[in-house]
Amino acid sequence: MGDIDDALERADQEAFTREPPKGLQARINYLVRQLKSTRAVAEALGVTQRSIERYRTGARKKPPKDIADRIEQEVRARWQPQVRKRRRRQAATTGITVETRARFGYTAPIGTTDDGRMRRLTVHLPPDYANRLFDAQQRGATDQQLRAIVAEGLQEIYFKDGGRRADNLEVEFTDIDYFDVSF
Repeated sequence: MGDIDDALERADQEAFTREPPKGLQARINYLVRQLKSTRAVAEALGVTQRSIERYRTGARKKPPKDIADRIEQEVRARWQPQVRKRRRRQAATTGITVETRARFGYTAPIGTTDDGRMRRLTVHLPPDYANRLFDAQQRGATDQQLRAIVAEGLQEIYFKDGGRRADNLEVEFTDIDYFDVSF
């Protein structure tokens, strides 16, 4: 996962109205309810079915760190899907706010400066960019493809001011130091 994908995931998790299950047994039981069998949970986590059964009964209480992280990730990915859908629908009609500190470079006409420099921006992107970003993430777009959508949005809204200035400007979005999304 990349910077933008992680930021979208964090924004999704901020929408939770209840915390996901905390204990190992509660998490495993939740995954079994979601995936319908211990075999399906084992396949999703990359462990044996017997390991899942041991976690579920409490015979095994401490999974290795990488498996514990996978369990956490799988639970969070499935937790409160209706709340997530509602928040994304809302963002698709109101837009998203992007906060970033990154290097922005330009391809600009002769006589203007095109030196890239670090900038900290907080920009509200309109619904069409939010929709494109969500659709691309849903299709499994790479972080580079997600960056291109965000860069285009920042270019049009912030740098070109919705078409009122800098007509021929092309913005390059690199060296991301920090990236966050809220909706």
